[in-house]
Amino acid sequence: MYDVTYHRPTSVEDAVAKFSAASDGQLLAGGQTLLPTMKHRLAAPSDLIDLRGISGLSGVEVSGRNVTIGAMTSHAAVAENAELAKVCPAIVRLAGGIGDPAVRHQGTIGGSIANNDPSADYPAGLLALSATIHTNQRQIAADDFFTGLFSTALDEGEIITAVSFVAPDACGYAKFPNPASRYAMTGVFVSKGSGAVRVAITGAGSDGVFRHDGLEQALAKEWSAAAVDGVTISPDNLMSDIHCDAAYRANLIKAMAKRAVG
Repeated sequence: MYDVTYHRPTSVEDAVAKFSAASDGQLLAGGQTLLPTMKHRLAAPSDLIDLRGISGLSGVEVSGRNVTIGAMTSHAAVAENAELAKVCPAIVRLAGGIGDPAVRHQGTIGGSIANNDPSADYPAGLLALSATIHTNQRQIAADDFFTGLFSTALDEGEIITAVSFVAPDACGYAKFPNPASRYAMTGVFVSKGSGAVRVAITGAGSDGVFRHDGLEQALAKEWSAAAVDGVTISPDNLMSDIHCDAAYRANLIKAMAKRAVG
């Protein structure tokens, strides 16, 4: 490692001030991406601003079908929340399939979406649920938040405080996980509510998480796995890597969509 100044602010305002004062600061949530990156000397921030000491950024609130999840809520806490499971079981299932127990108890929903790894699970869930991302400055619709590989609409030093969404009438998530990392080689989240169907795909797009119009149209006509059969999934703009090529991922999208609707 190398010299780094560690800060543990007690408020969002304090965190913003410490970040602004640092020459090359980094906000630390669960640390599941940032700390390994630092250990491999691929990142060398001058200051780490640890958000874990800030009260009010953790917890799950369910009021009817309205759901709010604090940004520092761990994946494990989401996966184990009984009230959330009643109204949106797919997001609970998604959280329970992230990494291993150590990752789930350290990683946070805010850290995951701020990092926006192209194979992460939460971006697909929040995009399909038409969620709102709350920050210390504003509210951002999920459709506007995820802007590309490891890229979001967040401004420099802007801090995610919570995410919120209205639980849909029906939803599901299925992924084909990398056997080592448990990241999604392809994951599909489907939701139906308020007269609309949304389908978001992670782990497959060359530009990160994205929605699929063809699947949305087919499932809007008939919410069933059989409806997916008639949809053509193009390999264009899908990733090819050491795990599988774009054509294979195109097939995985259809297979995971059918399982998600299931």
